[in-house]
Amino acid sequence: MRPSLYVIVITHKLILTILAMLGAIFRKSIPAVVANATVARSSVMATRAMSSKVDLFNPTSEHKDLRHMVAKFTKEEIEPQALEFNRDEKFNMDLFKKVGDLGLLGITVNEEYGGTGLDATAAVIVHEEMSASDPAFTLSYLAHSMLFANNLNFNGSAEQCAKYLPEACTGEKIGAMGMSEPSVGTDVLGMKTKAVRDGDHYVINGSKMWITNGAVSDSELGDYFLIYARTSEDKVKGVSFFLLEKGMEGFSLGQRIKDKCGMRASYTAELVFDNVKVPVENRVGEEGDAVLHMMRNLELERLVLAAMSLGIARRSIEVMVNYAKERHSFGKPLSSYGQIQKMIGDSWAEYQAGRAYVYNTASNLNLGVAGNRIDSDGVKLFCGDMGKRVADRAMQCLGGYGYVGDYVVERLWRDAKLLEIGGGTNEAHQKNMTGDICKLNQFPWV
Repeated sequence: MRPSLYVIVITHKLILTILAMLGAIFRKSIPAVVANATVARSSVMATRAMSSKVDLFNPTSEHKDLRHMVAKFTKEEIEPQALEFNRDEKFNMDLFKKVGDLGLLGITVNEEYGGTGLDATAAVIVHEEMSASDPAFTLSYLAHSMLFANNLNFNGSAEQCAKYLPEACTGEKIGAMGMSEPSVGTDVLGMKTKAVRDGDHYVINGSKMWITNGAVSDSELGDYFLIYARTSEDKVKGVSFFLLEKGMEGFSLGQRIKDKCGMRASYTAELVFDNVKVPVENRVGEEGDAVLHMMRNLELERLVLAAMSLGIARRSIEVMVNYAKERHSFGKPLSSYGQIQKMIGDSWAEYQAGRAYVYNTASNLNLGVAGNRIDSDGVKLFCGDMGKRVADRAMQCLGGYGYVGDYVVERLWRDAKLLEIGGGTNEAHQKNMTGDICKLNQFPWV
């Protein structure tokens, strides 16, 4: 049945009326929508402008000033002595005390104990800047400021911190941390050094190996030590942490390890414990809870080791670029050849990627809390390999000149290798990361 003309007309008018009403509503809505969109876009642009001003590598003026100070000190004090002390396999104790005068030895230590009280980003800045000149000296700085001073600051009692940290922060005493053993490296929970409770003290027996700052000469121990030892057979809850000092009966230097491939200006030692009596008050934390201390401090250690790789890569790039611009071959500068361009371009990109990863991880690291293992492992895995690779390219670019000490990269190349081993091997990082990533309920980018 066909609709009547009247119905059709009425229906048509009704439709037109409805469309007109909708059009009016729509036209009234447009300005508001545009206005809201403009506000939103302005907000986004403002956010973008604000974020563009945030310097990931110097997030505050304090960080920027710190970088300038350390860079100046490195150029004036660290660089001139680096080659000499590397050749002589000696640690520069006078320079170490000058670093103490700057307030850098306790950079993350609370001010009440003589420290500066800064954050992980500040620690990264110092390690990157100093490593661009002398990674070996920086390694000893790391062992003292991070593995001893920072470790005690966040895990020790107020009495322990007040007793040991002030002299550590000035450089009057040098500190170290003992974890690895002659037969235990990556498998740290397999440690065999034992501490047995006997009344008001513990008796420690065993040895530690590869201890940076374990010695200050061929025959003399360092001053202060944080030592991990087993107090029960429980693999995780059976590890405790102790403060030891040079001069304790039965505590001796097994050997100062010489003729290392790299890091030759940093002293490495074997420590021996033969019935060493340690007062109960020298136990750090509760008995059996040292693994938590260990994990917390390992995250920071791996982060600053990655920062050391940044310093090595950065200096290698500088040397490589300057040489490629100045050296001519077959009538043209080396920088005009594709092979050299690939070395420089790849090195620049890899360094910048690693640097962003390190500083982003530092910005998310709470020094007093464990829980960032994926990225602390990740930055060291990436940067350790990257630093060695860039140093290797620099040596290749310089040819014969890169193979001798006066051109710096030979030393950087040798030093870089340790950063794929010390503080956790590349293989250990891959294992840790895979295990932790597979436990995630949600990926961080979701």
